[in-house]
Amino acid sequence: MGPTHEFKSGSAPRASTVGVKRVTGSSAEADRNYLLLEGDPAVRQAAAPPPAASDAQLLDSYSRTIVSVVERVGPAVASIAVNKRARGRNAAGTGSGFAFTPDGYLLTNSHVVHDAAKIRATFPDGNEFDADLIGDDPDTDLAVIRVGGNDLPAAPLGRSRALRPGQIAVAIGNPLGFQNTVTAGVISALGRSLRSINGRLMDDIIQTDAALNPGNSGGPLVNSAGEVIGVNTAIIPGAQALCFAVGVDTARWVVQQLFAHGRVRRALIGVSGATQPVQRRLQRAFDIAQESGVRVLTVERGSPAKLAGVEDGDLIIGLDGNAVTGIDDLQRQLDASRIGTLCVLRVVRRGRLLHLTLTPREQAPA
Repeated sequence: MGPTHEFKSGSAPRASTVGVKRVTGSSAEADRNYLLLEGDPAVRQAAAPPPAASDAQLLDSYSRTIVSVVERVGPAVASIAVNKRARGRNAAGTGSGFAFTPDGYLLTNSHVVHDAAKIRATFPDGNEFDADLIGDDPDTDLAVIRVGGNDLPAAPLGRSRALRPGQIAVAIGNPLGFQNTVTAGVISALGRSLRSINGRLMDDIIQTDAALNPGNSGGPLVNSAGEVIGVNTAIIPGAQALCFAVGVDTARWVVQQLFAHGRVRRALIGVSGATQPVQRRLQRAFDIAQESGVRVLTVERGSPAKLAGVEDGDLIIGLDGNAVTGIDDLQRQLDASRIGTLCVLRVVRRGRLLHLTLTPREQAPA
């Protein structure tokens, strides 16, 4: 046992179980443990309650980031209500959208406003506006509408090209009618592909685990700097934390097209087809590096492909020196730059390699 101590008071102080105090010194008995006593000043100091912290101090950096994002972008997010005429009946629908310019231009999804007879936008401050459809693109599920307001809060557009999995992602929208709802998560993956309503493949889709529900469609996906990086577009029913947004770089391009033409211009050659493997003997015979191409199923009468001599059963493997590995790849290559431009189609027909020239025309609006 340690040395005894004499106390002047009438009774010895009670032992405390707060902890053990280490005393060091130069004597032989110096390095010993002593049970802390309630009368020890060190006990009184350790037991003192900490000063009360303010709410601002209690917010950690993650919370502060989310709050600042919502304060910056939230006022620009509108609830979109639409009336459509479907199968002879009036149908109501809801979604989300966000102002990206102060003079009333809003981004949303094509499936929210396509064929709408009436569109109305309501902002968090209570302001309501009737909206006009500037244009929409079902192939990317994007649309631009305009309201009559001026000096609106506008969400800044960022860049989706530099995103990395794991970055913070904040979704703001109006799921199931609950206005200005915020959910947060991360970028789960990049470069996903989804089918649009009309069957065309949408590329460069952002996957996130920020929760989305019906009504979130058209709302912004935002990074930690308060910049829009995507337009929320889809979920997988029955799955958890599998939500998708169109990248804002795609949205920028679509907006430019809609402002310039009222639609997105794409080229058309007039074939329907399916992705099919290239036989190994053909790969060896014609030095074809790719493993698949487009098998032509039908050729539209009077189309550029028909005029060029494309036939049912042809296997398309290239366009202007670029490999065509599937129907989605062919659609991607037939952009506006191909309209009215002479192109060379590389096809395999009954064991022969052919090069056919054609001039794609503009695809009719959906």
